[in-house]
Amino acid sequence: MNKYLLLTPGPVNVAINVRSAIAKEDICHRETDFDLLLQSIEQKLLKVFEIEAVDDYRGVVLTGSGTAANEAMLSSVVGDKNILVLSNGEFGSRLHEISKIHNKNTFVLEFPWGQRLDIKIISDYVTKHKIDVIAMVHHETSSGILNALESIGALAKANGAIFIVDCVSSAGAEAIDVKRNNISFFSSSSSKAIGSYPGLSFVIGKTVEFEKLKNYPIKTAYLNLYKLYTFLKTVSQTPNTPAVPLFFALEQALSNILKQGVANRYAELRCKANFLREGMQILGLKFLLNERDMCSILTTVHVPAYIDVDVLRQKLRDKSIIIYEGKGCFKNKMFQVGNIGEVSFDDIQFFLDVQKEILHSFNQQEDPKLTLVTSRKPFLTSIQDVLTPPALISVETI
Repeated sequence: MNKYLLLTPGPVNVAINVRSAIAKEDICHRETDFDLLLQSIEQKLLKVFEIEAVDDYRGVVLTGSGTAANEAMLSSVVGDKNILVLSNGEFGSRLHEISKIHNKNTFVLEFPWGQRLDIKIISDYVTKHKIDVIAMVHHETSSGILNALESIGALAKANGAIFIVDCVSSAGAEAIDVKRNNISFFSSSSSKAIGSYPGLSFVIGKTVEFEKLKNYPIKTAYLNLYKLYTFLKTVSQTPNTPAVPLFFALEQALSNILKQGVANRYAELRCKANFLREGMQILGLKFLLNERDMCSILTTVHVPAYIDVDVLRQKLRDKSIIIYEGKGCFKNKMFQVGNIGEVSFDDIQFFLDVQKEILHSFNQQEDPKLTLVTSRKPFLTSIQDVLTPPALISVETI
């Protein structure tokens, strides 16, 4: 049994077979056993992201968090060219900070946290300046906003720029069409929506773009993306000693997604997000974002004025439920609830019931005494249903 119910954007509660996979037999990473394991992981990664032209794309895996994958991209694909980072939250700012370390020609367009990237402002900037690389975050975890990829990818293509994307917390939960969105490289990690343990990350990119990296200056040793690609291509290995048990776990997590079906995976996560949000709305809670801007894995919630968020989190922790606190400009103003990993509808209902008890225990002046409605509409079951905003459940007062 898990000690904690992790309602966070990662790390997550993992499946039993993923937990078992991490304890598989000991193997040497310089033997055929690991070669085959790495090949299997790459094949499964391309299938999970529905990349059909497999010869046109490769996926390298490295031991390190999602930030390591981002730094591998930012330190390897820019060279001495101009890179523009788009930021509307903490992780966009992190891309900017990393890029500044490695690339002197780093520029940034910053937008308010939780607000959409303004394509007109970006287009005007790119038109007036020579930009060779555009970088952005797909799902900005600090607010929960899902940034649109297609318009930025089209802009990059029209201006002859390559497009790199941080998909650390969206991969495995949101559709990422690398071809349609003109993505040259994107990063993610083994945990979060992929459903494995933290500690591994990966970069998927166009083969032709990987090949170009051999002509770029080497700015890092461990995170050199061309070196990682070369070892994968030539000997199906990693340049340095990998965290082998985590590779076994990642392969199992990817197998779980493929067994469920990618479309079914996305639909289930959207169902869980809607179920969670409907329940919190019934409790009178308000969200930071409009539904159209929300991702499928995380909900950012305004802290009611009568609540101390630290007390709320501790009371939930006492019930073995872990949620996120707001960061940056959202600290003490927001809290976040995730719905990825091995989280069932019963787990979400348990959280809602506990949250209701806690909220009603606070001394508020005007308590409407909301009660959860027990009859709910059927869960969403298809991608078409998922894309249709659900009707709000009515609130019963007593």
